[in-house]
Amino acid sequence: MRAIFVLFDTLNRHFLEPYGTELMQTPNFRRLAVKSVRFDNHYVGSLPCMPARRDLQTGRLNFMHRSWGPLEPFDTPMTQVMKKQGIYSHLVTDHYHYFEVGGAGYPNAFSSFEFLRGQEGDGWKGHAAPDLERYRKQYHPAQFSDKPGDLPLHNMINRDYVREEADFSSVQCFDLGCEFIDTNKDADNWFLQIETFDPHEPFHAPERLRAQFPTDYEGPVRDWPPYARVSEDDAEADEMRANYKALLAHCDEQMGRLLDKMDALDMWGDTMLIVSTDHGYLTGEHDWWAKNRMPAYQEIAQIPLFIHHPDHADAMGQSRTALTQTPDLMPTFLDAFGCDIPDAVRGKSLLPVLSDPSAPTHECVIFGYFGGAINMTDGRYSYFRYPENLLDQTLYQYTLVPSHMREYFLQAEMANAELVGDLAYADGYQVMRIPVIAQSPWYTSHGPAAMEGSATLLFDIQADPLQQTPLEDAALHAEMAQRLAAEMRRNDAPPEAFTRLDLTRFAETA
Repeated sequence: MRAIFVLFDTLNRHFLEPYGTELMQTPNFRRLAVKSVRFDNHYVGSLPCMPARRDLQTGRLNFMHRSWGPLEPFDTPMTQVMKKQGIYSHLVTDHYHYFEVGGAGYPNAFSSFEFLRGQEGDGWKGHAAPDLERYRKQYHPAQFSDKPGDLPLHNMINRDYVREEADFSSVQCFDLGCEFIDTNKDADNWFLQIETFDPHEPFHAPERLRAQFPTDYEGPVRDWPPYARVSEDDAEADEMRANYKALLAHCDEQMGRLLDKMDALDMWGDTMLIVSTDHGYLTGEHDWWAKNRMPAYQEIAQIPLFIHHPDHADAMGQSRTALTQTPDLMPTFLDAFGCDIPDAVRGKSLLPVLSDPSAPTHECVIFGYFGGAINMTDGRYSYFRYPENLLDQTLYQYTLVPSHMREYFLQAEMANAELVGDLAYADGYQVMRIPVIAQSPWYTSHGPAAMEGSATLLFDIQADPLQQTPLEDAALHAEMAQRLAAEMRRNDAPPEAFTRLDLTRFAETA
């Protein structure tokens, strides 16, 4: 068996033709759908980027125990399981968060890896005296910065080095992915992960693709939406959406290059291919841009998934309605290679669903951001359960590597840390339990102080797919709360998770 995993970042399924969009054309995703099974009820787990990758590697949710963070010593990454079974794994990525404080351990879990530079605010090229006046004229004020170390400033510098399409790091990711395939086309028992940060913001795409989506906007470069409510005029908002479409069209072309390679080498008969993303994105829906701050609406939570397996060629071109989520991919890959699935895994292999659409998966799944709502869907309803007060709740981070996105925990955060040894989630390790404090840099960047909303919401996503009209049915709310608690228990939620959501009455009986 050989397996290829293509992981995009911020791929909104509502812009993909196989999922019914009329917003744009994605011809290579159409090709992919013909060669694979499309999953129509696939959901995120832990959010955002790095928590999602921890789910992917470990096959279990982490957002109830931890915010953005590295692989932990008590985690069992799927690529380490593969290594013990003699399966070679290789990562090609331009996802620069892997190489910051707070992203440690992920590439090292592979047999080998290659890293491309220059996405977003990656500290790639060193300019001690950048041409700020040129940048000030070239870029919209909302995405300009003159502060050393700021992501927007690094981004402007990085773009100066993307002069041709071959310079885009996403192009180079697929170059190196295809190179790995050529090098190993006659070998067996390997796993390749081609991972690109695109179409994550900023939405910088080749100009020939950008020209396919004209707008009435006249102004400096505007392709980086804020994590905020929509306040821009129609022309500016249309410009940012058009840039997203252009970058997604770029991703579609890169996907096509991989499909061409598999065609040329006749790999469909002996190679598994899975294509997915970490999360979706709001492009103005619900009057919001981006993610993190608002409820985890369908545009964020319901994500694309395509699976090709050579032993299930008769299912290619079909779709599945089974309820699935991100942690299911880890046991799916291990199952495909015949590896034992660790006891700690809570995801379920999706291979049975390829041959039998009615094969059991999940009755419901939960997902969310650490410190925010815990959300649940059963495919009919979506339920967002918030604490009564986001800024007044008991929260602990459980970790042996106390680091946030780009920085370590503050001394003040560590002041009341204690070792606990009874956490089922930690596989017998003693783990630091660290109280969350408002002074934490995470608290205002990705945490409760950055989130809006505390009203528990319930939607009928079959009757109301755009989630416009919350349901007020008290009995249904109570039923969903009980089901949520049961799923939290199945995923080893810590005790305070029930307390902060006022679910303690269900904690023991769930």
